[in-house]
Amino acid sequence: MPGSKKKKITKAERLKLLQEEEERRQKEEEEARVKYEKEEMERLEMERIEKEKWRQLEAKDLERRNEELEELYLLEGCFPEAEKLKQENRLLSQWKHYIECDGSPDPSVAQEINTFISLWKEETNETFEEVIAKSKLVLYLIEKLKSILLETPPYDLQDKNITQYQESILELQELLHLKFNIATEILLRHASTLADLDSGNMEKVIQDENVTLYVWANLKKNPRYRSVRFSETKTRFELPRILATSDIALRLLHTHYDHVTPPFPVRGLLREPTSTESHFAEGEVNVVETVIPEDFEEEHKQQENESISVHEEEIKVEEQVDTEVRMSSAQEESKATKCDLEMKLLSETVSAAQLLLIENTSEKLYFFEDDEVDTCQFTMLGGVYHLDILELPPQCKPVKGWMIMEILKEGLQKYIYPPGTTEDFETENAFPPVEVMLEVHENVIFFENPMVARWDAEGRHWKTDGISNVSYKSGERLITFSLETFGPLTLIQDTHINMPYQSWELRPLDVNKVLLTVITVFTEIQIQIKEDLCMLASIKLNNKKHPSVLEGKWMNPISFIIALKEAGLNIFPTGHSHFYVVINHKVPLVEMKACRQMALLSSAFAFGWSRWNAHCDSQKVVLKVMEHLAKEEPIQNPDWTLLMFSGDRAQRLKIDEYSEMFSEALKEETEFHSTLYHMVKDFASKEAMEKIRSAKCQFINSVCHMLLSIRLLSYS
Repeated sequence: MPGSKKKKITKAERLKLLQEEEERRQKEEEEARVKYEKEEMERLEMERIEKEKWRQLEAKDLERRNEELEELYLLEGCFPEAEKLKQENRLLSQWKHYIECDGSPDPSVAQEINTFISLWKEETNETFEEVIAKSKLVLYLIEKLKSILLETPPYDLQDKNITQYQESILELQELLHLKFNIATEILLRHASTLADLDSGNMEKVIQDENVTLYVWANLKKNPRYRSVRFSETKTRFELPRILATSDIALRLLHTHYDHVTPPFPVRGLLREPTSTESHFAEGEVNVVETVIPEDFEEEHKQQENESISVHEEEIKVEEQVDTEVRMSSAQEESKATKCDLEMKLLSETVSAAQLLLIENTSEKLYFFEDDEVDTCQFTMLGGVYHLDILELPPQCKPVKGWMIMEILKEGLQKYIYPPGTTEDFETENAFPPVEVMLEVHENVIFFENPMVARWDAEGRHWKTDGISNVSYKSGERLITFSLETFGPLTLIQDTHINMPYQSWELRPLDVNKVLLTVITVFTEIQIQIKEDLCMLASIKLNNKKHPSVLEGKWMNPISFIIALKEAGLNIFPTGHSHFYVVINHKVPLVEMKACRQMALLSSAFAFGWSRWNAHCDSQKVVLKVMEHLAKEEPIQNPDWTLLMFSGDRAQRLKIDEYSEMFSEALKEETEFHSTLYHMVKDFASKEAMEKIRSAKCQFINSVCHMLLSIRLLSYS
């Protein structure tokens, strides 16, 4: 009401309210304190229980650690066993070549390859077709020597053999190119007899699986014929006026191989066992061998001659039998000890070689100029285009039924364009670039427009200067550009264009057979591995299958890797690739151990990429795993398990692939083990373990080699 007044609170009432409020606050604080203490006690109790569980797990793991490592060591005996089989196969291959007597030389024998080279040098006046036919054998010998250098472990190769093989390769390459030059000269001497009726100039195309030759001879020197087009091909050249009126020939020799780029030196590794190991091995064997004295048999023969009575004769026979048994037993023991020692040394050497596959170099070995091609960053693809302008040699002339031919002592000569001095010419543009259109090799895949590089013979490297107006038509596989100077040309692509990988999967298909799928930004590559062979199963570009000549061809792992690289499908990092790709670095020893044990389990278990592998530190790897026994069938409704492995401890993770955050927490009711193999063994079926134990050592070794070569754990 308008006249009413608000009732005043007395001092006593105010004090009472304050007191009640204080009591309420104290009560809330006490409740909060009690609640906190209770929660803290529960937390500490949980931590104590967890620590106790962890301590028990660690104690259990430590208790069985030696047993697990011993079992793993026995299982990994498949790697030196596979290497031993390779050694036997190499010896068998040499023996087969020896008994075949097919007339072809053994390139690993210096005398045979030198004799072959000397005899071929003596052969003269070979036509281009004859040289091409002979080149098949020469290319086979070169590839054979390269495969020996790549496939033979460094500890089985002496330095003198490496030098011999490399010198033989270079000598064969140089001789082959010389023979092509001589055959070109012989062909050009008869250019007038091969002239085209319409243009009056000579045009010739010779195609083979390894070489394609395009030759054009300017016989008429008509300035109107400046466009050189080879019939039934899309290769063409637009010549400047000065060349169209010169006495020249144009040769394009497209070799589908590359004998120009200097090969990388063979990486050395423990050329032979160390002196300490060798001394130790010899010492052990000698000790065992000296258990049986040399005069052991002679003493018993003397006893036999001195024996008279029948009783003594019987005793002697018994003693001789016992002696023979002891000798046989000692010999067997000696052989077994020697064999065990050899396998142990071989196992250590194989492990060191595998570790070398995934080691990163600490610094760049080479430094390149601005216009120089970094051969660590770029790969030469599609072979080499040897493009030369040649001086037209004197033509043969028919005289009274004879063909008169002037042969120049200096042989085939290059026409220098542009010339070294241009003082006699009026304009600066008297020597414009030549426009070139080339067909790209059909077996090579370019994921981006290729770049063109020219060979600098003086500096012995590829360069990109002097080349302009580059245009590439991917559908027609044609590349056009303007060229200032002539010489060998090649197309280059970024070596690491398919790195890092987006994901990967390793899936068993059958006994001793798996399918490895690698998905990159541009492609999906599927590789089948069967026993000691690999095959390209399929390629997908833009989610569409892309045909390849490599599909269905089984090769050994090293030959397969080389073939994929040459086709532009490079998913094989080198020791310096980390300078060009942002990688998920992992400690090499951890990565090697993981790959070896994945290979052991690959007969019955599928493995896959996990996004959490990038979230753990460099001393751990995280991957998906699941049992897969269905033959040749894709994984349906996958139930992946996440495993983390640090090289000496494996555990199942509590999180899954779709968790919000990464955690190293152990999955409930699981244990950890010292190896990945025993971790998987915990939840493996009996059938799966039987398949794993029945896998062949060559198959396991091939899977391991491919995993280490692709480096799935660091480059995805």
